[in-house]
Amino acid sequence: MFEHTPEGDRAVTLLRSSGNEPCRVLVLDDEPLILLDLEFAVEDAGCKPMTALDLVEALRIVKNNAISAAILDVSLGRGQTCEQVARTLSAMGVPYVLHTGDLDRMDETVRELGGTLVPKPTPAAVVVARALEPLSKRLS
Repeated sequence: MFEHTPEGDRAVTLLRSSGNEPCRVLVLDDEPLILLDLEFAVEDAGCKPMTALDLVEALRIVKNNAISAAILDVSLGRGQTCEQVARTLSAMGVPYVLHTGDLDRMDETVRELGGTLVPKPTPAAVVVARALEPLSKRLS
C-alpha cells in the first residue's frame, strides 16, 4: 500500500488555500463505485472532479474543459484502454496517473505512456495525491 507523499499532500494544501478557481481533475474509470470513491477524494482535495465511465465521455470532457490533472483506469472493458485519452493529455501537458488492477497484463503500449502507475487497490486519497503531485511544483 502507498502512503501519502509529501509532494501530493503539499499540492492538496496549496489547492485548498489558493483563492483561484479549483483545479479540474478528470477521473476515468468504468467501475461506478471506484469512480464515485475517486470523485469524493478529488472534492476533498479541493478540486472539481470531471468524471467519465468510458473513453468517448472522457475525450469529450478533455476537449471541452481545462483539465489540471487526470486519473485514468487503464482497462475500460470491451477491449478499450485509456491510451487515446492519455496521449491527448500528454500532448496538452496535463499530468496523469494510470490506475490499474492488473499491472501484469498491461500491454507495452500502455506501459510506454509515461504516466505514474498506481495499482488497485490504493486508497482514493492517495491516488488523488499522486495525481496532484506535479501541480505542487506549478503552484510554488
